[in-house]
Amino acid sequence: MRDDPRLPFSPRFWRSPLRGPWFTSVLGLVLLVGITVLFVTGLVSYAAYNPDLSPVNDKTPGKGLLGFYLFAWPTHPYWLYRLTQGVHVTLGITLVPVLLAKLWSVVPRLFALPPARSLTHALERLSLLLLVGGGLFEFVTGILNVQLDYVFPGSFYVLHFYGAWVFFSAFVAHAVLKTPMALRNLRQARDEPSEPVPPAPAEPNDPASPGPAEPSEPVSPGPAEPNDPVSPAPAEPSDLVSPAPAEPTVSRRGALWFVGGGSLLLLLTTVGQSFDGLRRLALLAPHGGAGPGTGPNGFQINKTAAYAGIDPAETSEEAWRLVVTGRTGTIRLSRAQLTELPQHSAALPIACVEGWSTSDQWWRGVRLRDLAALVGYDGDPPDVFVESLQRHGGFRRAALRANQVADPRSLLALYVNGEELSPDHGHPARIIVPAAPGVLNTKWVARLTFGDL
Repeated sequence: MRDDPRLPFSPRFWRSPLRGPWFTSVLGLVLLVGITVLFVTGLVSYAAYNPDLSPVNDKTPGKGLLGFYLFAWPTHPYWLYRLTQGVHVTLGITLVPVLLAKLWSVVPRLFALPPARSLTHALERLSLLLLVGGGLFEFVTGILNVQLDYVFPGSFYVLHFYGAWVFFSAFVAHAVLKTPMALRNLRQARDEPSEPVPPAPAEPNDPASPGPAEPSEPVSPGPAEPNDPVSPAPAEPSDLVSPAPAEPTVSRRGALWFVGGGSLLLLLTTVGQSFDGLRRLALLAPHGGAGPGTGPNGFQINKTAAYAGIDPAETSEEAWRLVVTGRTGTIRLSRAQLTELPQHSAALPIACVEGWSTSDQWWRGVRLRDLAALVGYDGDPPDVFVESLQRHGGFRRAALRANQVADPRSLLALYVNGEELSPDHGHPARIIVPAAPGVLNTKWVARLTFGDL
């Protein structure tokens, strides 16, 4: 089986002349930087949900030591989540061609026999299983989430959070073992010909010699020395190099340009979801293109009032009341009464976990800390528990930390860009908080409960 070139277990089955230590090392170093940024921004995104406000925001029970880094999510700068989550999603999509090319470049190793030559080798193969499986799982679930296709079982937050730790642990172990070798491969192969060619007899060292001749200096028939600056091959034979390569159709550098071009195309068709001027280019993003209509409310939304199950009768001026509960009891306020309270304005964007965001919109309404004062919190306000009329399709309940409530830009918004909120943007009232993920900027607010959660 191992020697039958018709089967993938044979090294002679894999004939591409592009595979080799240099090609794999370049892709690996790109992923080393990119995946590290993805992991850090992913942890930041998780922290932004204030998961320690249990059980309201906590989507990952039993996280234990994995939550060691959690901190109170700040409100400064107000564009913080827009930046970190935009980078996380856009970079993740951009790296897809690099990840696929890297897996292609090392696929012969997945079929290598015997599966385990020693205990050390068995542990290394297990780490590769976690690395490859974890990487594919994280990228696939992340892309499905961006496209709002929740076809996987369970909560995206739980699956993606635990999957990220499994994948990154295997990634770190792999990087520690392989990064020195990758750097050495790049140093040794920096003058490697860009066109891969099948093995051929060595040419004499004398370039002027018309035929076979003795080399001008004795040379060793063994492998090239690692420090030889003109060596086109690594010091040690590599199992990535085909023993029976096919004729090359593209150079290794040409293949890298092809991978880079694919990443650039994905970047250009994704990044526009975070910039109004480029939004029409975001062909691969569900929130690309023009906003929902025109006018003051004509900017991106995640879910419509109809999708969320909002009954217009519940949000009418006659029926709707905001219930506010705190230290001194409960009060009920109509929208007309809210408009009679001191009104304040703030220019803030909306940024969602799917990576899309809006530009700054002008919101106007009542400060959350003023509402807290109405129910007995005249000094520093506490955390707040927010409940929505929303029936399905997202967060019906959310919690905000005391520092978010205290920020003067945190509003129960009644207007946007000088006009009443539309039903799709949360009429009759919605939460808007600087630097908070979109799902915490609750729409169709029905109740606010101030106090320890």
